[in-house]
Amino acid sequence: MNMYKAALAALLGVSALTAHADPDPDKVLRASFNAPETGYDPAKVSDVYSHGVGENIFEPLLTYDYVARPAKLIPNVVTALPEVSADGSTYIFHLRHGIYFSPDPIFKGVKRELTAADAAYGLKRLADPAVASPSNYLVLGHFVGVDELADAAGKTGGKFDYDKVVEGIKAVDRYTLQLKVKTPYPGLQYILAMPHTSPQAREVIEGYASNTPAHPVGTGPYMLQDWKPGVKTVLIYNPNFRHEVFNFQPAADDAEGQRVAKEMNGKTYPQIGRIEVTVFTEEQPMWLQFKSQQLDELYGVPQPLIRGVLTIDPNNPRRAKIKDEYAKIGLKLSRALDPEITYFSFNGKDPILGGLGKPQIALRRAIAMSFDEQSAMRDIRRNNAVRVEYITPPGVQGHNPHFRMFFPYNRPQAQALLDQFGYKIGADGYRTTPDGKPFTIDFLSNEGAIGRQWDEYWQEAFDVLKLRVSFRHVAFNDLLKAMRSCTYGITGAAWIADYPDGDNFQMLMWSKNIGAENVSCYSSPRYDKLYEQSQQLHAGPERDKLYDAMNKVVSEDSAWAPGETRFRNRMMQPWVLGDEVHPIFQTSWRFTDIQKK
Repeated sequence: MNMYKAALAALLGVSALTAHADPDPDKVLRASFNAPETGYDPAKVSDVYSHGVGENIFEPLLTYDYVARPAKLIPNVVTALPEVSADGSTYIFHLRHGIYFSPDPIFKGVKRELTAADAAYGLKRLADPAVASPSNYLVLGHFVGVDELADAAGKTGGKFDYDKVVEGIKAVDRYTLQLKVKTPYPGLQYILAMPHTSPQAREVIEGYASNTPAHPVGTGPYMLQDWKPGVKTVLIYNPNFRHEVFNFQPAADDAEGQRVAKEMNGKTYPQIGRIEVTVFTEEQPMWLQFKSQQLDELYGVPQPLIRGVLTIDPNNPRRAKIKDEYAKIGLKLSRALDPEITYFSFNGKDPILGGLGKPQIALRRAIAMSFDEQSAMRDIRRNNAVRVEYITPPGVQGHNPHFRMFFPYNRPQAQALLDQFGYKIGADGYRTTPDGKPFTIDFLSNEGAIGRQWDEYWQEAFDVLKLRVSFRHVAFNDLLKAMRSCTYGITGAAWIADYPDGDNFQMLMWSKNIGAENVSCYSSPRYDKLYEQSQQLHAGPERDKLYDAMNKVVSEDSAWAPGETRFRNRMMQPWVLGDEVHPIFQTSWRFTDIQKK
């Protein structure tokens, strides 16, 4: 190995192999999800479960060191981090040679190498109106010439011209990609580590145009063998994957990282030959299968069972351990505070709750102030969370631990606020609008036992306020559709980091993301102005001041009711090696091994 390859291997945590060494096909990892995926086209999905599988099929240009904490960007299918021009407008990436897509009939038996054109195509797809990508905001408005292609396709109803050369996203030659931004894009390198931006083979997308989510073809270590939507996904090893060995270099004081390095270093990447992912929409069956050794890994300990499995310090939820009865039989736990927020979203377009008028703000604020979030966190979350007080969560650049976003829980004040703004109690015992009309709050809730438990706590709050509410219970996928189409009143939502920077969270309230990640359908000129200023800045004190101002705007508008940031508790059987919760990756399958019995 020459000095250049050695340096690259140190970054990646892997080394090139001189001998062919496929993983053992008899090593089968049986994993679980607690909600269904929506498909495996990275441009068309945004849920964590779809991307959790997609991480193992597709490879973005950049990725993260598996054991580094905090999360650290490293090259993936490129030779190094990009060359950036002095003015910060142009990024040059050099793709590694000899990286191949998994076999597929579309390639007609020819081994298909990854090229810069595939990287350019994957990025341009996000801007194509026909794709309707929920992640189009990652590209639109940023790259020279790309918006014009999208506008031309949208106005004429014609096709996106992928063949037209634009300076913003350009394959300079077979292995060189140029990206040129119109204005500073501080988060660009993080964006290029997201599964959404992965290179794709154009002939695959066009060949399976009628159902791209069912035909993912990438350069990652695994390929899709079978998919029963919402039930089961099976991945098998990609025989065209390059051969490397694990070489993790964790910090000396990182006990978890040191364990992973001890268990995995020197082994071929990947080790698992087959991955079977089963979806459980109810918690008890998932736990029973894990307990009876029919599952090797739990994506997370089921919420109702947390107190029976873990011992959590009631005064400090960061202190927790697996109960002795499970530790004695060798079950293992990897636990971390997720870089996420959960919140209850008021639909900004709802005729009752939406808008920035004082009566509407007062109604939202009263509802938020009447919800006993601390009791819900204790009883439903089982203390396995901390309260959200800032749009950007702990562990993500831009978080302010001293900010208090929400008005305190105070039902008498909430009732007085409604009285003050004209929501009077009518003859039927329920409040009317300020102009005297009856109304009902539409509350969209996830089907299942947990969703109904949340409903009980909310019902109590609405009863105290004398507000009529109607709960609608829908499946997870239908919940996502309703949020993106702004067809609900109130609903619970969650967002976990795609990358460890505050922009990935502050964009949740940008009006240009309505229909995509702004599921609150919130539109505030004040917020938009601040957010667009923040996009020009790198992380630092100047941007932090803007983030504080943006959080203040959302607080004043009472666009959310408070939620939590949860701990992820991944459990593994004794024979699973190398598994560790990562701040960004949703799954660790490609980094793990099974110690065969």
